[in-house]
Amino acid sequence: METAPATAVPWYREPWPWLLMAGPASVVVAGAFTIWIAFSTSDGLVAQDYYKQGLAVNKVLKREEAAARLGLSASVELTADRHRVAVSLAGADPAALTLRFAHATRSGHDLSLRLARVGAGRYEGAVPQAMPPGRWNVQIESPGGDWRVAGAWAGRETSFRLGG
Repeated sequence: METAPATAVPWYREPWPWLLMAGPASVVVAGAFTIWIAFSTSDGLVAQDYYKQGLAVNKVLKREEAAARLGLSASVELTADRHRVAVSLAGADPAALTLRFAHATRSGHDLSLRLARVGAGRYEGAVPQAMPPGRWNVQIESPGGDWRVAGAWAGRETSFRLGG
């Protein structure tokens, strides 16, 4: 009895070569995607002038020490829709204030607002853009930059205190 010779199947019709090539091919695709992400997005955490900012730390600390010597404290209140902000400042009464909201991870959302005095120790202003959720570093400064009250805000509450 004779057996029929086995017909040779081309390699590309076998499942094993494709299964073995799937792992390295998926790594190449994932690497290309990672490179695309790296080049298409900016790293907002790295400042262009990081050395100058490091040198300016001592100046910032002196302004916070001046605020502590004056006994300054502030209460910040946002409306429910977060389009207006009101600040009550105890310990000083300048004609205007500068209020800065710096997002902890997304510098593109940072805000700097000039607040006008509406009463004794009371300041108000409009928030021009929507504020995304997250942790914020908040700073209130005098117009001349003599003092600064700083603190953190979790982003959930509509009122919080700084300094004091």
